[in-house]
Amino acid sequence: MGISPVLWQFLVKWLTASALFPREASTIAPQVDALYFFLLGMTLTGLLLVGAILVTFSLRYRREVHPVATQIEGSTLLEATWTIIPLGIFLVTFVWGALLYFKIYTPPANSMNIYIVGKQWMWKAEHPGGQHEINALHVPTGQPIQLTMISQDVFHSFSIPDFRIKREVIPGRYSTVWFEATTPGEYHLFCTQYCGTNHSQMIGTITVLSPSDYKKWTEESTSGMSLAQNGERLFASMGCNACHSGNAAARGPSLANVYGSKLQLTNGSQVLVNDAYLRDAILNPSQHVTAGYAPIMPTYQGQISEDGLIDLVEYLKTLHDNYRVQQTLTTSESDQTAAPSTPGTVKP
Repeated sequence: MGISPVLWQFLVKWLTASALFPREASTIAPQVDALYFFLLGMTLTGLLLVGAILVTFSLRYRREVHPVATQIEGSTLLEATWTIIPLGIFLVTFVWGALLYFKIYTPPANSMNIYIVGKQWMWKAEHPGGQHEINALHVPTGQPIQLTMISQDVFHSFSIPDFRIKREVIPGRYSTVWFEATTPGEYHLFCTQYCGTNHSQMIGTITVLSPSDYKKWTEESTSGMSLAQNGERLFASMGCNACHSGNAAARGPSLANVYGSKLQLTNGSQVLVNDAYLRDAILNPSQHVTAGYAPIMPTYQGQISEDGLIDLVEYLKTLHDNYRVQQTLTTSESDQTAAPSTPGTVKP
């Protein structure tokens, strides 16, 4: 006997309207809910089955009916049944959950990357176009959004219940998660990792807009320079192009087209050049010396803010074969600009 479609629709609407069961507002949400309901159904089925067996045996084999116990021989078929069925359910759940996990934490290639910086007790979002938000995040529908997140102080956890995403935000290391919003509206953002006395105030609002409204918002909220442009100015003002000029005689390796490639290090290992590697190479260069070059790059630990590191990483991701010309132009422009105005540096 199946459940009535009308009753099912009523249950779904009642659950989604309650605070205990958030709305499904992303492409991944229905898949997460399907696994959740499967686990809930298996749990309730097992509970009812064990309960029914317990009651049946208590009544059928009570002392008044069977005053003398009888020896019951084992059944291979019965033992195989209660072993194989739970094992099958476990394997289905494991494979289903593993596939869903990898899907949640593997962003599509066409994702738009937005940086999230967590600190006590606020969230800061940095868009590629240079828009900055505090405890707020604007995103379009129908566009995969990759969040590259890091903490400036303690452990945090970025959670949007309506999107069914949650990811730990760790000091000194990037973590990523992605989603694709489906329904315009406003949704709650929480920190779900206790992070101090004002942990409960570390909340925010996710605003989902239509593509046209999002484009309008980006045009109205632009700061004038993108993250990559800020990173280009910072790269020039700190003299990075003195060593990374791209010339054969340069003291540092060329950075042209380095992002996404595999780099050979002096210790013989190979590393994939991604956001995390670039950030760590700036802060701890002695641990990431490119083969064929001397370890002469100084550390910039404490000299560049987290925002500045994000700008530099975004700039390095855009470098191509002609980046020396871009740096020459930027250097000449930066000579006409006062150094304290350079974004991303940490003042002593």
